[in-house]
Amino acid sequence: MRKVLMCLSFALSVGPLAAQDSSLADIRAELGQLNGAIVQLRSELSGGNTGGLTITGDTLQRIDIIEAALARLTSKTEDLENRINRVVTDGTNRVGDLEFRLCELEEGCDLGSIGETPLLGGGDASSAPVAVAPNTTPDAGGAELAVSEKADYERAQEALAAGDFRGAADKFAAFNESYPGGPLAADAHFLRGQALAELGDWNNAARAYLESFSGSPDAPRAPEALYRLGLALHKLGQSQEGCLMLQEVGVRYPGSDQVLPANSSMRELGCQ
Repeated sequence: MRKVLMCLSFALSVGPLAAQDSSLADIRAELGQLNGAIVQLRSELSGGNTGGLTITGDTLQRIDIIEAALARLTSKTEDLENRINRVVTDGTNRVGDLEFRLCELEEGCDLGSIGETPLLGGGDASSAPVAVAPNTTPDAGGAELAVSEKADYERAQEALAAGDFRGAADKFAAFNESYPGGPLAADAHFLRGQALAELGDWNNAARAYLESFSGSPDAPRAPEALYRLGLALHKLGQSQEGCLMLQEVGVRYPGSDQVLPANSSMRELGCQ
């Protein structure tokens, strides 16, 4: 029984720290193991196997309280996991629907070519200014960049800063073809959208913003990509979808500095 008590004490002391780096599935597994230790302890106490320890009624009551608390925590963990799964599924479905709608608006787009959508696991709204990014390479999050990758990205940035929007759009497109899924991919899609917006190509701009957001929903660019996607959809006459994307900025990224312009744009566009 002493072994069970030691295991239980250790699990209670290190559990909160270990959970910080664990997935919900890992946490549920740890809770199950802890609950199993409690059940074993209760069984030993009920059978009189106390190992020489003096057990009082108060000790058994405390075990009951711990067991009930674990049951509540396990239930809340499962509820949280279910909620996260629903959010991911809903977001993925919305992105897929937008890809389908954008394809319908694009002349010559083959709807059959749209593959399965991967899981996510200021100013006047109708003509919001497109901010030209400074000529700096964003933080790659610690990932190693090839020399050519960085050079190609900076050449595209230079074209954008110089006002060569067609050249910039083409260079960013070529960049993402050469380095798909790389650490700069989300930024490259976003800046390609900025260049295309300057050219008035709202259909492809919307696609670029969507690629930036859906490919890296946790990236620093994601809130603004979602905001710009909403404005681009409005330009394409997809007002309802545009308002939905603007609303999602505050829902998904409540602490972002893009919430204020998104809310302002919603008012100006008459979003309900």
